[in-house]
Amino acid sequence: MPSDQPVSTMERPSGWLEGYPVEVAGGDLYGDAAQPVASCWKAVAEGLAAISDGGPSAVQDVAARHAADLGLAFRVTGDEDERAWPLTAMPLIVGAAEWAQVERGLIQRATLLERLAADIYGPQRLVRDGHLPAAVVAGSPFFVRKILGHGPRRGHFIHVYSVDLARGARGQWRVLQDRVRLASGVGYALENRLAMSRTAGNLLVDNHARRLAEFFARMRDGMAASCERDLPRIALLTPGRFNQTYAEQAHLARYLGLPLVEGRDLSVIDNRLYVGTIAGPKRVDALWRWINTTSLDPLSFDARSQIGVANLFEAWASGGVEMANWPGTEVLESPAFAAFMPRLCKVMLGEDPILPNIATWWCGQAAESATVADRLDELALLPAFGMPVEGLPGRQPVAGTDLSADERKDLLEALRRRPMDYCGQEIVHLSTTPAIIDGQIVPRPFTVRAFVARAADGSWTVMPGGFARLSSSTAMPTSLMGAGDLSADVWVVDERPAGHIAAPRQVEEPPISRGGGILASQAADNLYWFGRYNERAETVVRIVRTLLGSSMEGDNFIEAQAGGVLPELAHLLVHFGAIDQATGRMGAAFVSAKALTETRLPGGVAALMRQRMQVGMSLRERFARDFWRIVSRPMPSIDASRPQSMLSSARWLTEHFSALAGLVSENMVRSAAWRFLQIGQRIERAQAICQVAGKLGDGEGDALGVLLDLCDSQIIYRSRYLTGPMTNPVRDLVLLDPDNPRALQYQVAQIVSHLAALPSLRDDNIPEPPLRAARALMGDLQASLATDMTPHRLQEICGQLNELSDEISTRYFLQFDREEAERRTRLL
Repeated sequence: MPSDQPVSTMERPSGWLEGYPVEVAGGDLYGDAAQPVASCWKAVAEGLAAISDGGPSAVQDVAARHAADLGLAFRVTGDEDERAWPLTAMPLIVGAAEWAQVERGLIQRATLLERLAADIYGPQRLVRDGHLPAAVVAGSPFFVRKILGHGPRRGHFIHVYSVDLARGARGQWRVLQDRVRLASGVGYALENRLAMSRTAGNLLVDNHARRLAEFFARMRDGMAASCERDLPRIALLTPGRFNQTYAEQAHLARYLGLPLVEGRDLSVIDNRLYVGTIAGPKRVDALWRWINTTSLDPLSFDARSQIGVANLFEAWASGGVEMANWPGTEVLESPAFAAFMPRLCKVMLGEDPILPNIATWWCGQAAESATVADRLDELALLPAFGMPVEGLPGRQPVAGTDLSADERKDLLEALRRRPMDYCGQEIVHLSTTPAIIDGQIVPRPFTVRAFVARAADGSWTVMPGGFARLSSSTAMPTSLMGAGDLSADVWVVDERPAGHIAAPRQVEEPPISRGGGILASQAADNLYWFGRYNERAETVVRIVRTLLGSSMEGDNFIEAQAGGVLPELAHLLVHFGAIDQATGRMGAAFVSAKALTETRLPGGVAALMRQRMQVGMSLRERFARDFWRIVSRPMPSIDASRPQSMLSSARWLTEHFSALAGLVSENMVRSAAWRFLQIGQRIERAQAICQVAGKLGDGEGDALGVLLDLCDSQIIYRSRYLTGPMTNPVRDLVLLDPDNPRALQYQVAQIVSHLAALPSLRDDNIPEPPLRAARALMGDLQASLATDMTPHRLQEICGQLNELSDEISTRYFLQFDREEAERRTRLL
């Protein structure tokens, strides 16, 4: 919907868009096609108004809530924490006729880029014949000389291609930037559609918006087709959870069923790639990489890389693993390359570009350099090869008119010294689209990231829509989401329904498989520690609730209930690292407030929840959406001056842990992933029982009553014994009763059961060390009596549990990061 020069103004819909300058782009280009699109805009606006009972803010809140429920988030460069995904409830609508032209242009562009990559890393005829200056290729930091002659043997250079498109004032589409290294945004396009499907109800179907599912199925089939095995294992290689687009990578891995792996999960053996799992190394046939080529292999490229895989180059160069996209293809992304794309399209394809570039001049040529210098006030300048250069500290375009006199002088001098480092580009005036901002419908300039993927037969398939970025200002368009920017779902709408589209199916059904798929060692490690952090936080909350009020006596603040055991409970909190010793000498209210809010010490509830969240970030693709929604929900604010507020927060946390436990119990497949989550929880709970019983198990009635409360065993004790709490009956119930799910022996029995179900690397059927250690401890407990469970014996059992934890770590987890393992052990 352009704002500069209206093409054809349609009847304005009543309600939300009343007074909004509704002009439908593409009228001159596509004639009668504009009218159905205008009607669609009207229908969508009226439909959203009906859903929200007339208020734009209400439907925007619904869209934001659904985006949050889906776990959508992103990180602005430089931010430590993720931000909520800024989805506007108003979609960007494109007519089918207009999109058909865009689709043809995208396929043409993808074909051209594939042939360019094959020439650059093959015969290099374009440079030899003078169609492309050698400096445009060799001068790029993304040109990888070592890859020359090492093209894909069975597949293609490009499997997934994305491109940023700008729509001009009269509806014409042009290419802003090619993106062949990473197809970032493809996951957000999917998630935007899922969020809008929940927000808009039947509006997508009623307005004949095309579905996205088939695109993703074809994309995955295309990656699989280039592998040499019938049922290949394709993994998504991520830089890690601190990457700006990690949330998107996790969503994609979950949706496509791909293992999400980091470089330290992988190893190369005999020129084949393997992922380390709890069942030993498993072969990986293809990698969908989301890291730079130079970071892929520290032995072949950048030795400083800590996210790559040693000898990975040898694996892909020899055909041992397929790469999507092929390393080195990012050389095609440089603005300098864009300056030659119109000519190269004619040379390579014999056609004019259907989607032209924005006009670009590479200053490595004398005439072009002079043109840029003379027209600096009309153009934008940017680095020729995507890296900061003198006078342009960033990578984004800078309008010449925005330069001060001194900046202009310095830039022109730098341009004179090294003209090959700069490009000039025309300044693009973007169309606008309506967005909901602060309860109002306002125009926002937009760009669209479109996506093209290779199908199983080698042909190209285009996503019907994409990911729209709505800029928060009228500044130069960029490819990054920034503070204040919005995203929008892109609907490609047909005038009539396209009919029922069956879900894509494979030619042959795959063989039946059960379980949760492979479990990488690093993922098992994170699941184990997620369970431990979660259980420790719950233990601290239980102690706080006991300090604030007994669940048997009501929810009032009853410090007297804790009575003489208050010092023992405070000492436990000090031992757990929830408070310091000075705090432990204060009153119950102060102790409780510090234990709940402590972030400086590792055992405070807030600190443990943060640690759990950091570990959970690496498991996002494994957790169901409801589970992740609960995990990522922030703690309620706590008023430390009001005991009732603290008790309410403690109650909220207890319900939080119960909800997670219920989801794990009812919804999680009993796979190895579930078992490691359970093992971590059971070891932590067993240690907590030993420590709590060691402090309270030798006490009198009040201490024993608190011990029963902390172990959720008060009711069963009262029904079993017609007397008050007595030492040995209480010890037996909370330590040795095999049927009490809060008893020590029950935890160890569960650990034995889970370890026995895990895969073994031995061929002699002899139990592995963790299982032997757990069974030995279980035998000791089964042979023990309540009178044997003295504080000294419980301390010994704690030591045995620590040794068991070390055995589990040594057998199942990655061992090169011992410093991190030791840090976690110190925390708990």
